[in-house]
Amino acid sequence: MADEKRTWRIVPDTSVIIDGRLSSRIKSGEFRGAEVIIPEAVVSELEAQANKGKDIGFKGLDELSELRKLADREEIVLKFSGVQPTIEEIKLSKEGRVDALIRSTALEVGGLFLTEDRVQSIIAGAKGLDVEYVPPKVVDPSELGPLKIEHFFADDTMSVHLKNGVSPMAKRGPVGMVRYVRIRDEPITYPELSRISKELLERARVDPESFIEMSSDGATVLQIRNMRIAITHQPFSDDMEITAVRPTVIVDLEQYRLSDKLKERIVSQRGILIAGPPGAGKSTFAAGVARYLNERGQVVKTMESPRDLQVPPEITQYSPLNGRMEDTADLLLLVRPDYTIYDEVRKTGDFLIFADMRLAGVGMIGVVHATRAVDAIQRLIGRVELGIIPQVVDTVIFIDKGEVAKVLVLAFTVKVPHGMTEQDLARPVITIADFETGRVEYEIYTYGEQVVVMPIGTAVEGRKPAWKLAEEEIKNVISRYAKGPVEVEVTSDSSAIVKVRDAEMRKVIGKGGNVIDRIESMLGLHIDVRELEHEPSRPPGGRKYGAEAEPPSFKARAAGPEAGIGPSSAHPLIEMNKKHLILGVPELAGKDVEVYVEDEYLFSATVSRHGDVKLRRISDLASEIMEAQERGEIIEIRQI
Repeated sequence: MADEKRTWRIVPDTSVIIDGRLSSRIKSGEFRGAEVIIPEAVVSELEAQANKGKDIGFKGLDELSELRKLADREEIVLKFSGVQPTIEEIKLSKEGRVDALIRSTALEVGGLFLTEDRVQSIIAGAKGLDVEYVPPKVVDPSELGPLKIEHFFADDTMSVHLKNGVSPMAKRGPVGMVRYVRIRDEPITYPELSRISKELLERARVDPESFIEMSSDGATVLQIRNMRIAITHQPFSDDMEITAVRPTVIVDLEQYRLSDKLKERIVSQRGILIAGPPGAGKSTFAAGVARYLNERGQVVKTMESPRDLQVPPEITQYSPLNGRMEDTADLLLLVRPDYTIYDEVRKTGDFLIFADMRLAGVGMIGVVHATRAVDAIQRLIGRVELGIIPQVVDTVIFIDKGEVAKVLVLAFTVKVPHGMTEQDLARPVITIADFETGRVEYEIYTYGEQVVVMPIGTAVEGRKPAWKLAEEEIKNVISRYAKGPVEVEVTSDSSAIVKVRDAEMRKVIGKGGNVIDRIESMLGLHIDVRELEHEPSRPPGGRKYGAEAEPPSFKARAAGPEAGIGPSSAHPLIEMNKKHLILGVPELAGKDVEVYVEDEYLFSATVSRHGDVKLRRISDLASEIMEAQERGEIIEIRQI
């Protein structure tokens, strides 16, 4: 008589389904003939993960499909039970809401409860469930075979790019001579990509030297040994894509042929930026620096997201703690390493973390994208207070085509900026010099309200480079008071000529010269205000100042009939306050007048005893007058 077939009732949780362990044990015969009851909460959680584009969701759904095939072949009995979680419960799955629903289903139907979650197994046992904790797979690394994606790599391949419906591509060649080439004519297919993706996710779970770096909607980042792999699909990317990057070389610092002076500077706990364009070899150099420091007894840590620097095991690599590099920095400040390598410094928050750790006394090395060495320094401006930049970063090492192409050093001093001679123009200046020659190549300082990064070069056509910059700054300041055109000419290191419309000279000079005095004090220059005699051409319909018609001056108006403008007409001084547009004509106080623009009648009014005509700022007439003034058209008030 044949042995009676043993019947199992199995209730798996989400972790077991995602890992695919249940179907494997059924196929091996261990659970063949079992009644498998899937909690509806498991299905809902997998569906939510898949809808977010997470690979673990799709992997779990693949396992459900496999269980359905086994049920169709009558190797198991497959059922679904329990209640579906609400949207709120799915959102709070990390707090254990969904796990609680799964346990409730297991308690209701009975049977053997399978889980790979250690916490879940402890709680289930305490609740009285018959529970089996399935430890995560532990695989001997020596037993792991080659991955499918490795077949796309050659010895000189830096990265492989696989996208659905596109021929596989790769970046190949030595650092500095990398080429983007097709490595297979036949386009890769979605099923092929899916198999590669599934294998990579499985390897990240079972290989103790690999891990899942990040998993979010439509994107997963893995670290498989020395390969950094990004898997993306809809809705994040337009189609499924796998990008795998690995270092092609591990270079010691000695191979860069650095001077002893530069090596000593690196070891002495500095603030260093390693800059260069993408693919130039910045991370390779940073890893070489890390090994060099470690060999010389320095305690070195790294901050990376993802972790892909190739460093020895003595150097601990940190990723964002709780998803925040700020928390990682807080922890490192307690650890107090001699040096921290920050790969990569890109956003404002990264620069602030870098500065905070450097000012706390930690030696910092940041990896920054830049096309020139000075560009790396400019990225600090506006993010870090100007006066402390040399304390945060005192050295920039620029990498190009795998070589150290330039080294700049920063220093802080108080001096007259290059190109200026007056001693009262002395101010704090950051000098940027070539490390090997000591020659200053740039100066950073404030001019007015602007931060200047001034290259130190030869004067062009008798005019110093700083003068053009000064003219722009003066023009910006004067334009706050003069609405019309402004011309500026710097005539020396300490003086300039400013030309504005005669009607606007009052506002620029101010009562008793108080406005121009304030402007001169702000800019550190003497300014001579003159009348703008020739304005640029205006659009058709407006008058053009030039040889045919000189703009009337305030002096002429004040002089009366002998100057050509009688007391029966005047050109108003136009001002604006919060509520009104004010036309100032004190010489026509109390008179009935008509207002003209370019000899065209606009409206009639009575001038107040204070000598002005007020219009509501939001009125059409006020708007028309302001637009005419902006166009440079003549506005005239005539006594009726």
